[in-house]
Amino acid sequence: MDDTQELLTIGAFARRVGLAPSALRFYDDCGVLRPARVDTVTGYRRYGAGQAARAEKLRQLRAAGLPLMDVVVVLDGPAQAARDVLRTHLERTRQTADEARALVEGFLREAADTGEDRGNRARAWVDGPELASAVRQVAPAAATGEARERFPVLGCVLLELAEGEVRWVATDRYRLAVRVLRPTAFEGGPRQMVIGADRARNLAEWAVRQMTIEVECPGDRAGVRLWSGADCREVPEGLGEGPAHGGEPGEFPDYRLLLEGLEAVRHRLIVDRVGLRDAVAGRAGAVSLSVGAVRGEPGDGGGTADPDTAGDAMWYEAGQVLEVAGGDREPVRMRTVCTGPGLRIAFDPSVLVPALEAGVGPDVLLEITSADRPVVVRSADQGSFTTWVMPVRKCTAADRAGAARTASRI
Repeated sequence: MDDTQELLTIGAFARRVGLAPSALRFYDDCGVLRPARVDTVTGYRRYGAGQAARAEKLRQLRAAGLPLMDVVVVLDGPAQAARDVLRTHLERTRQTADEARALVEGFLREAADTGEDRGNRARAWVDGPELASAVRQVAPAAATGEARERFPVLGCVLLELAEGEVRWVATDRYRLAVRVLRPTAFEGGPRQMVIGADRARNLAEWAVRQMTIEVECPGDRAGVRLWSGADCREVPEGLGEGPAHGGEPGEFPDYRLLLEGLEAVRHRLIVDRVGLRDAVAGRAGAVSLSVGAVRGEPGDGGGTADPDTAGDAMWYEAGQVLEVAGGDREPVRMRTVCTGPGLRIAFDPSVLVPALEAGVGPDVLLEITSADRPVVVRSADQGSFTTWVMPVRKCTAADRAGAARTASRI
């Protein structure tokens, strides 16, 4: 010890560093914080002013809940060992806090619920970013503009808690999008409610920043609560506020009827998702997709479906080239993996492009029954998200109007 440094009595040192004198005696006995000098006659302890930094650090570590043996490692051990001890303790405290918070919040909600409410509600626990992703994929299929004004419920997304799953559904009659989430825990159900697409998007902006979300559909009101720790978002049922959006939105279409009525798939096409989107986007009017037996027929852009290079000939012979044509642009030919007979089918780009953009991963799978039945658009990398898209007949404007009426079955 430097004999020139200031020496403090145990009481004065205790006041300076925020520790009780009894704690200083304990740390002395443990060898963690020895006094600078001990009077051999009286036994009085004297501490140097330079020991204050170590004492304050010791107090802070103990206040954070570190065991004394871990405190010694942090104060005197190698730097890497100190970091390991601190990381382990941090993870331990996080787990303890999460468990305690979840337990207390559960008791609080149970205390606030009536017996009837507990019997009717449904709850599910899901990953926050996954919930946000589901809403962002499904919401673009909700109706906008005139269709929303005519059928307000189609401007909503359906939230369904049933059979141990959380499902988000949207449709504008020309396409239907469904995303299924499998929660880590599930209680009650089944419950359904519709939420305005704009409200759902705002909810996704909040959900993406949360680790885990409890989705709660109470039995005593129309709406949904979403909990993340003590933070709660309450979302009422329906489109939103104001004369245009107030009142009951109506009954959401039973999407299961469409799924149950689908016929057996005859054609399956696997193709580059972004490439197909770029080939379809920007074309005016209906766009045709042709593959297989249509090889050699005149293309809608004035060309033919013959291979451009000798290297493509093998793919054409195998019926593994998809041609995208129409809309006052030259045809675009893409390699595809196709099963089933050749076909030609047409889509409205404003319907097909959003379905492709909502997908995940490099590939997309099209499952086709016939040229006038809903087509399944599925991402190979995410089987829990599926879109059904209604094709159109690639003929006159009157024919397209008729196809639109057919599409109302969705």
